[in-house]
Amino acid sequence: MRLIVTTFTGIVFGFFIGVSFPALTTKLNLPSSLLSSIDVTYIQEKYAGVKAPSFVKNNNSISSKNRLINDTLKIWVPSNPRGAERLPPAIIEAETDFYLRRLWGQPSEDLTSKPKYLVAFTVGHNQRNNIDANVKKFSENFTIVLFHYDGRTTEWDEFEWSKRAIHVSVRKQTKWWYAKRFLHPDIVAPYDYIFIWDEDLSVEHFNAEEYLKLVKKHGLEISQPGLEPNKGLTWQMTKRRGDREVHKETEEKPGWCSDPHLPPCAAFVEIMAPVFSRDAWRCVWHMIQNDLVHGWGLDFALRKCVEPAHEKIGVVDSQWIIHQSVPSLGNQGESQSGEAPWQGVRERCRKEWTMFQSRLANAEDAYYKAVGVDMFNSTT
Repeated sequence: MRLIVTTFTGIVFGFFIGVSFPALTTKLNLPSSLLSSIDVTYIQEKYAGVKAPSFVKNNNSISSKNRLINDTLKIWVPSNPRGAERLPPAIIEAETDFYLRRLWGQPSEDLTSKPKYLVAFTVGHNQRNNIDANVKKFSENFTIVLFHYDGRTTEWDEFEWSKRAIHVSVRKQTKWWYAKRFLHPDIVAPYDYIFIWDEDLSVEHFNAEEYLKLVKKHGLEISQPGLEPNKGLTWQMTKRRGDREVHKETEEKPGWCSDPHLPPCAAFVEIMAPVFSRDAWRCVWHMIQNDLVHGWGLDFALRKCVEPAHEKIGVVDSQWIIHQSVPSLGNQGESQSGEAPWQGVRERCRKEWTMFQSRLANAEDAYYKAVGVDMFNSTT
């Protein structure tokens, strides 16, 4: 008797479950991600010519709603960096740095300090002892970057500081080629000042921290250390003066300066050892031409990037250097028509100077024409 009652109860319970099941299925709220994973196309093809089951019709309706919601929720932020308009602004990292990080632990604990400045040298292994002397004049407040034009990098590990430096190696390239490609303003954005120096500078009378104190004191956005006046050829503007901390103007040969506030009498530093503020470098980087690798002509155009240039570009006299004029990069050239390798390099430099001046003049003319300004008849 008990068996009969139990069987009957089970049949009745099963009947009510079966009757209520379709109603339950239509009330389920499945996650949209699960619904989107159902291959509706496959189901429709399988039942082609057959009356579609009710759950397919329901799913089609839900998919249409999902598409409407997705279109509404699509992100598009025009003020985001180009190419990142589809991202929520809070996830964007538009800038980066050269800070070295660990492969383990918490990311927030990686950095015990963050260097405030950066110095980049373009180097060959033969000049390693001179670069070692240079680096020792820069404190731990500096990130050290070495651009290797001779392909030799591992040999630099004889210096302890080299193990913390950033090494970039591409054969037979110049510092301005490297700077254009590896010192993008968004890469060096954390650094207040960027030094872009040659490898053949003597720094016995130079200290980087003291140098920057004077740069800040005198409001210099673009600067260089004074050059020893009795060593090598240099412009009057960049020669060290022994009676002051900083100078911003000079007198050149008669007829060389049409305006005392223009290069080479003012608003001028050379390209062997320039120092840029973060903002000045952002402008200068955009002016560097991809194919003009020697940088000749840049020195006369740096004034385009600060205003007033004759006040914000200057030479620091009390922290000075000696240019050794070692033709190491010139020897990376190739001999052609019986000429020494350095002669071909020097000829290319001169050509680039002319090309850069022409491009800049043409670009300015095009701009003024576009805005309706006649420079020939302008009285300003």
